[in-house]
Amino acid sequence: MKIAHKGFLSLRRSGPWGVLIAVTAMLWCSIAWSFGGAEPAVAIPAPLKDEAVSTSHSETALFAGGCFWGVAGVFQHVKGVTKVVAGYTGGSADTANYETVSGGESGHAESVQVTFDPTQVTYGDLLQVFFSVAHNPTELDRQGPDTGTQYRSALFPLSDSQKSVAQAYIAQLDASKVFGKPLVTTVETHNHFYPAEGYHQNYMAENPDAPYIAINDMPKLTQLKQLFASLYRPDPVLTPVSG
Repeated sequence: MKIAHKGFLSLRRSGPWGVLIAVTAMLWCSIAWSFGGAEPAVAIPAPLKDEAVSTSHSETALFAGGCFWGVAGVFQHVKGVTKVVAGYTGGSADTANYETVSGGESGHAESVQVTFDPTQVTYGDLLQVFFSVAHNPTELDRQGPDTGTQYRSALFPLSDSQKSVAQAYIAQLDASKVFGKPLVTTVETHNHFYPAEGYHQNYMAENPDAPYIAINDMPKLTQLKQLFASLYRPDPVLTPVSG
């Protein structure tokens, strides 16, 4: 069964929508609890293969692992990350909007564009956080209460080096059997990123008490701090939003 995304919760909390949002929030609270809320993080080994030591202070990577609110929120608390943008990857420009992507037929995944300083945090470090804390890489076309191909676990390498590291790490984790079952994460070549609408940016940071966020995503920050204390930053790096 396809469960619609948390769309109503992204509406502005004012005017005549107030009652509807309150009711929807309670419904999503019930749905989220029925799925057990946030899953526990899995302690996994660091990648054996990483990118070469860089002198550049800026690199970009694309990740998809369910609702972009939570994935973005996790990466915003990683040291060395300088910018995080929620968006869409995998489909065309004319379908890169929330309503269409939520229908599940656009080819897009809800994705997150992460800009980082590779002299402070490596692509391999980010992959370890992604697989361990940000999402469950063994769930096919779903994360928590959300289902559909738009919530798939996917990586969109922006260089041959990223592709090689990503593929090697997936093979390493599968061989280790640390998750108890195979990863379903795909490494995809269609890597054009389209930023999502403004109200999706910084959503977790700005709405920590929203039921969907509180149940499914906020526990990930505690897990990030516990498993990756040296990478954790208490204050999120926020994305400027115009308009």
